Amino acid sequence: MKDIQSQGCSPEEVIFGPDFHQSLYCHLLCGLIYSDEVRFVSSTFAHSLVHALQTFEEVWEDLCADIRYGVLSDKVTVPSVREAVSKILTPNPELADSVNNKCKGLSNWYGVVPTLWPKAKYVYGIMTGSMEPYLKKLRHYTGDLPLISGDYGASEGWVGCNIDPTVPPEQVTYVVLPSTGYFEFIPLQKTTGEEMENIASLDYIESEPIGLTEVEVGKIYEVVLTTFAGLYRYRLGDVVKISGFHNSTPKVQFICRRSLMLSIHVDKNTEKDLQFAVREAAKLLEDEKLGVVDFTSSIDMSSDPGCYVIYWELSSKASDEVLMGCANALDLAFVDEGYKSSRKVETIGPLELRILKKGTFKEILVHFLSLGGSVSQFKTPRFVNPSNKKVLQILNRNATQSYFSTAYGL
Repeated sequence: MKDIQSQGCSPEEVIFGPDFHQSLYCHLLCGLIYSDEVRFVSSTFAHSLVHALQTFEEVWEDLCADIRYGVLSDKVTVPSVREAVSKILTPNPELADSVNNKCKGLSNWYGVVPTLWPKAKYVYGIMTGSMEPYLKKLRHYTGDLPLISGDYGASEGWVGCNIDPTVPPEQVTYVVLPSTGYFEFIPLQKTTGEEMENIASLDYIESEPIGLTEVEVGKIYEVVLTTFAGLYRYRLGDVVKISGFHNSTPKVQFICRRSLMLSIHVDKNTEKDLQFAVREAAKLLEDEKLGVVDFTSSIDMSSDPGCYVIYWELSSKASDEVLMGCANALDLAFVDEGYKSSRKVETIGPLELRILKKGTFKEILVHFLSLGGSVSQFKTPRFVNPSNKKVLQILNRNATQSYFSTAYGL
C-alpha cells in the first residue's frame, strides 16, 4: 500500500481513513491541489469513479473555499485525516479561481476530468461485466480521455490481464495467466444447440471440464480454478467466451455471472439480459434528455402470479407517458423464451417499473459500508433477493411512482 500511495495525491491517513465520505472529500481536495501533476485518474471499479465525480458536483464550491483560504472544511472531523491534509493545504486564491472558472464553464459537467486535470493521459479501472452500465456516464465526465479497463481478477485469485489497453472496455479481452493457478473450463451449450452470440438464457447443457489449451475459439465456458491457497476445482460462476489465443494461452471475454438473476418459473434472465433490457428501454428517455442514474431488480411474489420489479433512479423527472412506455419496453426486451411464454399464459404477471428518489443508490452504498464493507469492493446489486429485507426496504421506501406494463395486453 505504501508503493500505491506514493503514486497518488493523498496522504496515507486519507487512504486508510475510517470514514469513507471524509476520505473521498479529501481525495478530491488533494487531487485539485496537485492538479498539475496528475497523470492518470483511477479507482478499482468504474462505479467508484462515477460516484466520486458525482460527489464532486455537490462539493466543488466547498473545495474551492478550502483552497482559497487554506483551511480544511469542518465536515472533515477525523483528527489524523485533518492533520495530514492540513499539512499540504495552504491558501491559494489563484488555484481556487482557476477551479471555480473551469467548473462554471462546463456544460452539464461534460469533460470535467480533462478540464481539471489537463495532464491526465487516461482513466483506469475495472469497466467490464456489472460495471458496463456506468460507462456512458463515465465517458460524459472524461470527454475524449481514453478509458482503460483493468485486469480480470476475483476474490479467489487473479484470472487474466488486459494486454491491449487501447481497446474500448466493451471489447476488452483478457489473456489468462497460467502461472496464478490451475485453470479448467466447463463447456456450456444452449439446449437448442444454437450459438450463444447473444445470450438470452443460461439454460445450458454442461460437459466435463477441459484444460486451458483445449478450449475452442468462439465457444462459451464457465471458469474453474484451483489455487495455491487451497481452493480445489472452484467454480467461479463466471461465463466467458474464448476470443482467441496469445501464444498458447486463451484470451477470454467476460460475458456474465452464471448465477441466475430473475427467475419465477421456467424463466431465466441474467445480469446481461437485465442490462440489455434497461439499455433498450432507456432509449425512450433520450428525447427528453434524461438518463438512468442506476438500476436494480427483484421479484414480487406477494400476489399471484408473481412479477418482475425493475427499480430506476433517473437524472430528472420524466412524464407518465414516457415512463409507461419504458415499462412496456422493459417487458418486451426480455427475450428469454421461458419469460415470454410465461407472460403470454399469465403465469408471470405484468412487469412493474418503480421510480426512485434521487440518492437512493447512495443510501444503499451507505448501508453496505455500515456492514463493514469497503467502497472499493462495492457493486450495485442488480438483483435484490426478497430475503434481503433491508435493501428492499430502502428501495420501496424511496419509490415515488409505479408503472405496470401492458405490453402483453394483460
